[in-house]
Amino acid sequence: MTQYLRLEDVGRLPAAGDNAAIAVRRLEAGTGVEYQGLRFTLSHTVLEGHRFAVRSVAAGKQLLSWGLPFGVASRRIVAGEYVRNAKMVEVLRQRGVDFKIPDGPNFEDRKLEPYRLDEASFVPGAQLPPHTEARYFEGYRRDGDRGVGTRNYVVVLGATSQTASYARALAERLEPVAGDYPGVDGVVPIAHTEGGGTSTPNNLALLLRTLAGFMVHPNVGAVLVADYADGAVTNRQLRRFMEEHGYRLGDVRHEFLSLEGGFEESLRRGEEIVRGWLPEVSAWVRTPQPLSSLRVALQCGGSDAFSGVSGNPLAGWVAKQIIRHGGAANLAETDELIGAEAYVLSNVRDLETARAFLGQMESFKELVGRHGHTAEDNPSGGNNFRGLYNITIKSIGAAMKRDPQVRLDYVLDYAEPMAHPGFFFMNSPGNDLESIAGQVASGCNMIFFVTGNGSVTNFPFVPTIKVVTTTRRYELLSRDMDVNAGAYLDGVPMEALGLDMLDLTVRAASGERTAGERAGHSQVSIWRNWARADGPAAREQHMPPAPSGEPLPVKPGEPRRDLRFEAARTIRGLATDQVGLVLPTSLCSGQVARLIAARLNESGIGQGRVSRFVALPHTEGCGASAGSAEAIYTRTLLGYLLHPLVGYGLLLEHGCEKTHNDYLRGHLMARGIELDRFGWASVQLDGGIVKARSKVQEWFEAALASGPGFGHEPAGLGALRLGLSTVGPVSDEVALSLAEVTRVVAGAGGTVVVPENAGVLHSQEYLRGVLGERAAENTLAYGQIAEKAGYHVMEAPTDHWVETLTGLGATGVEVVLVYTAGRPVQAHRLVPVLQVSDSGDSPDLDLVLGPNPEAWADEMLGQVLRVAGQEYTPRLFGRGNTDFQFTRGLLGVSM
Repeated sequence: MTQYLRLEDVGRLPAAGDNAAIAVRRLEAGTGVEYQGLRFTLSHTVLEGHRFAVRSVAAGKQLLSWGLPFGVASRRIVAGEYVRNAKMVEVLRQRGVDFKIPDGPNFEDRKLEPYRLDEASFVPGAQLPPHTEARYFEGYRRDGDRGVGTRNYVVVLGATSQTASYARALAERLEPVAGDYPGVDGVVPIAHTEGGGTSTPNNLALLLRTLAGFMVHPNVGAVLVADYADGAVTNRQLRRFMEEHGYRLGDVRHEFLSLEGGFEESLRRGEEIVRGWLPEVSAWVRTPQPLSSLRVALQCGGSDAFSGVSGNPLAGWVAKQIIRHGGAANLAETDELIGAEAYVLSNVRDLETARAFLGQMESFKELVGRHGHTAEDNPSGGNNFRGLYNITIKSIGAAMKRDPQVRLDYVLDYAEPMAHPGFFFMNSPGNDLESIAGQVASGCNMIFFVTGNGSVTNFPFVPTIKVVTTTRRYELLSRDMDVNAGAYLDGVPMEALGLDMLDLTVRAASGERTAGERAGHSQVSIWRNWARADGPAAREQHMPPAPSGEPLPVKPGEPRRDLRFEAARTIRGLATDQVGLVLPTSLCSGQVARLIAARLNESGIGQGRVSRFVALPHTEGCGASAGSAEAIYTRTLLGYLLHPLVGYGLLLEHGCEKTHNDYLRGHLMARGIELDRFGWASVQLDGGIVKARSKVQEWFEAALASGPGFGHEPAGLGALRLGLSTVGPVSDEVALSLAEVTRVVAGAGGTVVVPENAGVLHSQEYLRGVLGERAAENTLAYGQIAEKAGYHVMEAPTDHWVETLTGLGATGVEVVLVYTAGRPVQAHRLVPVLQVSDSGDSPDLDLVLGPNPEAWADEMLGQVLRVAGQEYTPRLFGRGNTDFQFTRGLLGVSM
């Protein structure tokens, strides 16, 4: 006999009139439910966060949540029926769930239409009454109008991605020194992906605005900005921008440093500057400051169905109290409000503000539309699996970060300063890290981050309070979360939770470390550049077909059997080395992977089986458009997992990204690759950072103990996989020498891969020397594995050096030879990069060619073989000037 459970015991209705309830736990098929006198049984197993109908919905009628439509029934839906769209059915199949999946969808997503503002009946919102009793926290009152800091950091700011590795290396060198100054919270890098090409980026204005906001942020006690004076974005441009736009540089201790000479010398110069600042920065003291000095970023990531029920309303309630005390709150993530315009605009200061909000929404849609995308690209695999069926239902929940009593006061573009108290909307992509960077640059000195899945990301110099939406997920990730909003679902009143969180906010603003700060990792990503500045909307199907993968025939070269190196003999053939790879599947597990790899290297495990452990942190895998950008990312990521240098590889997912472990398992299976060959771990599903770290170490220990090691044997050029590129002008003599290197390696049965943006491909001397009269053409897509030996040209859609190098490494090359006519460029984290020149005296060059051009090919080949045989470590790799970044191609955009 069926036992019927009360709806309030098994589900939640966000609003009284909703016709679809959210399951608060997994409910098996056949579960009986009673609601308003109606009894029904569930048609299928319903996962936590997924929805089921509580009354019949006729075909063509709307499905409602929070009283707002998120879909239309494609046929009659009866009470108790599992509510699902086509995307959810696909997600369940991809995840390999252990229950019968419905045959197909029963509703279609609500069509996204531009919101029409009824200006004739518009009524301005009322301002909240202020609190009658003042409240204070202990903060740093900065000079001028910089405001009040909740932390006191020294920041090393890379002006572009070209100096990102410098910022990281200098901050790492100085962090132990900062520990001697108790008044300094730390020395942190701001290392980002932008401005690293040779041409002016389309996002230049917002990039400069963001960097300017970072510099004058009240949590910054002093800031060193590093650039290359010949870059596409320079310190000179940044200084001029700040002067022209009223950023008061004189109110913060700062210095602009242009890097010259060697990397190590530049580090010494930076260290001298920062060491001189530390006593002064440490002298700042906290004093009582009113809550009106708080500027709170309202953010969500790894959202689930309960984000809009518990977590976001809780963050909104606390933000309301801060606003009543005279402070400010900042809501962002434009594409995650599409479909929720009616709610956002139900309480607005004036018509001008409402129009500005809708203007930003349409501007964002136009940007992604011209790249061939819509907002439906936004929800991640983790969002879907945790009950967010589409962008509309995600947006409705995200909008609940604005408490209904709080009016929308102001609208900002990305990273514009917040000049007043009140509630702000800031235009930004839904990508969590990119959105947070804009909010921080706007002046936010505290971050409320609501998460359903359990996102663990943090910003370097602003504390983040993590609010998780369910008790079950909080208990799983208690070390990494600060607030359990799931207690509201368990019966604790929202006001009681809000008062507790407000107390925590005051303590955190006064210096108490949050869970994220205790974890000791953070990262920054600024709204990434987009390829199409204007023009008609792109179409993914108009992209050219992928290259064939067939090598180009080269002119025969002189056999060089005398050129050999000691190769590693592995079960998959000869290689130059064997490493253990911790490969993050998205941006949010990147820094955790880096910490784990460092710990593994310190442990000393794997001797005789791997030479070292490597992590490849990056900014992709979530928060970006689908289509070609996702295909590029997936192809390139798998290129590294299957790389000849990788003896043992483990995939570390965050848990809520688009490209989660199950997603990648599917791609590997489609290639016929055995899954047991790799390790698998999840920051979220394995119980947080500490438990995931232990699982990763245990897997490597077991795999290394039982797996094969590698021996050595002499190998010729036929075993060599060489990447080749040039930076800057190439003389005829250099071109002829590189042509000889290419012919000799490819002719011996080896592999040579050149990116299409390499300057040497514009040299007729090189092309004739390699191909004769045949024209060069792309044989590999960006990041495509070179499965056939020979000579290849790889697609390279941007002029960003690190993006090009990242794609080149994924093809399987094991050494990269770069000729540079100017300063050396950043190296790779995994693949050794050998840098040569025929001029210059940089101590970072690995080879300065001799006076006889006829000997240059032999000189380069000799040095390449020293690297391949582990006799020589390229200088910039050893000094830490390395980076890694996927391209998004010509159509990828942040979302």
